[in-house]
Amino acid sequence: MNQNNTILILDFGSQYTQLIARRIREQKVYSEIHPHTFSIVRIKELNPAGIILSGGPMSVYDEDSPQVDPELFNLNIPVFGICYGLQLICKKFEGGVEQAEFREYGKAEIKIVGDSKLLKNVRKDSVVWMSHGDLITNLPSTFEITGRTANSPICSIENKKLNIYGVQFHPEVVHTVEGNKIIQNFLFDICKCEPNWTSANFIEQSINEIKKKIGSSNTICALSGGVDSSVAALLMQKAIDEQLYCIHIDNGLMRKNESKNIIELFNKNYDLKIKHVDASDLFLNRLKGVSDPEMKRKIIGNCFIEIFEKESADLLNAEFLVQGTLYPDVIESVSVKGKSVTIKTHHNVGGLPEKMNLKLIEPFRELFKDEVREIGRELGLPDEFIARHPFPGPGLAVRILGDITKERIDLLREADDIYITEIIKSGLYNKIWQAFAVLLPVQSVGVMGDSRTYENVLALRAVTSTDGMTADWFRFDHEFLETVSNKIIRNISGINRVVYDISSKPPSTIEWE
Repeated sequence: MNQNNTILILDFGSQYTQLIARRIREQKVYSEIHPHTFSIVRIKELNPAGIILSGGPMSVYDEDSPQVDPELFNLNIPVFGICYGLQLICKKFEGGVEQAEFREYGKAEIKIVGDSKLLKNVRKDSVVWMSHGDLITNLPSTFEITGRTANSPICSIENKKLNIYGVQFHPEVVHTVEGNKIIQNFLFDICKCEPNWTSANFIEQSINEIKKKIGSSNTICALSGGVDSSVAALLMQKAIDEQLYCIHIDNGLMRKNESKNIIELFNKNYDLKIKHVDASDLFLNRLKGVSDPEMKRKIIGNCFIEIFEKESADLLNAEFLVQGTLYPDVIESVSVKGKSVTIKTHHNVGGLPEKMNLKLIEPFRELFKDEVREIGRELGLPDEFIARHPFPGPGLAVRILGDITKERIDLLREADDIYITEIIKSGLYNKIWQAFAVLLPVQSVGVMGDSRTYENVLALRAVTSTDGMTADWFRFDHEFLETVSNKIIRNISGINRVVYDISSKPPSTIEWE
C-alpha cells in the first residue's frame, strides 16, 4: 500500500497544535490537523506517511479525557506522541502515568541515552521546552528510554520495531533548541517523506483541481484587495481565465480611500474583469443598533452573499464564489479540539448563510498566511500586495466595539490612517504582522484648552507573528507612541485618549472582536 506524503496531526486540545503543522510545512511536507475523534476509516482513506498525537490540557486518566482508537497502532504507520500524546502511548502499552508532584513548565536539559532514531544527531545535553502535569513513571515493556531530564526520568521513548515514538517535551516550540532536527528525523528518516510541498506544486495542483471542479461555469471572485483575495484572483485567472468575474464590494467599513485605491490598482496592473459595487448604505442600515460581534459578522456575511447572488443572477451560468479563506480561519471557527469552543466566527467561514445559491471555492482553506504570500510571489504579485497587513472581512465593524454609526466609522478611519501612516514613515510596517486602531465604547474626561471634554478612547494594536495563530505585541519606542497619540488627539475631534494594547495571543486574540 503506497502511502500519501502527508503527516496527519490528531489534536487533543494543545495550544501548540497549529505550531506542529507549521513546523512540518516549513520542511516542505504537507500536514493536516484533525480532531482526535478522526475515525480509523478516515485515517485509512488518507493513508498518511506518519501520525502525530498532539499535547493536551487533560490527564489521560480523567474520566472524560480524549482518547485514541487502539487500532491506530496497528496500521503500520509511524506514530509520534508529544506530551499528552506520549502519555496516551504509555497508557495503551500498559506503562505508568501519574500526576507529577509539581507541574513542569519551561526549559529543561535532556540527557540522551541509547541509540535513538528520533533524536539522531541531537546534542546529548540539548535544551527542550516542558509543559505538563503528568509524568511517565513506568516504561511500557516493549519500549526503550532514549532521553531523561532532571524531573522526567522517562522523557522520551521509542519502539523501533513498531515505529512508535514519544517525547514529554514540545519539539514544535522555538524554546526547544533542536526541535526542528527532531521533526526532520521523524519526517525524513522515519516516515520517508519527500520535501515536495512547494508553491509551484500547489499552484499546478490547484489549477488542475479548479478546472475539473468548475468546468464551463462562470465564477465570481470576492476581491477585497487584501493579500488572500488578490492571490486567489490571480490563481483563479490562471485556471479559468475568461470565466472569472471579480466583484469588489465597498461595504462602508473599509480603511481610508481603500476601495478607490484597490480599483485603480487592479485596473492599471491586471487584466481582470472587475465590477465595483458601492453597498455602504445597505451594510450600515443592517448594522444599525447591533453591538454583538457575532451578530455583526453574520449580518455582514449575509449582506455579502445577497449582493454576490444578485450579481450572479445577471451573469449567465455563474455557479461558484471564490473566497480567500485561510487555515487559521477554519481552525478558529470550527471546533477541531476535543474540548474546544469556537473562539469567533470568521467572516470567510461561519459568517455566511446556511443556504446560498453559489457554491464556495476556497483554494487556500488549508494554507497559512505566509504560504499564501509565497504563492503570491510565485504568481508575480508585487510586494505592495504581498506585504499588506491582514484586514478582517467585516472590516472596521469589528474594530468599533459597540454600536456602529457612520460618525464612529469616520472617526476610526481617520485615526487608523494616522497610525498606519506613522508606522510606514518610521520604516516599521514590514516588521509588524498586523497593526490597527480600535474605537472603544468608552468615553473619558479630558482637557483641551480651557475646556473639559468627554470624548472617545482609542486603542492601538500592533503584533508580530508568523501565521496569526500566536502573536506577541510589538515594542514601539515611547517617542513613537507619543507622536502618534498627539497627532490623533490634536487632529481628530472626538478622541481625547489613546491607549496601547500590550496583550499577546494567547490569551488574547489579535482582533478585539
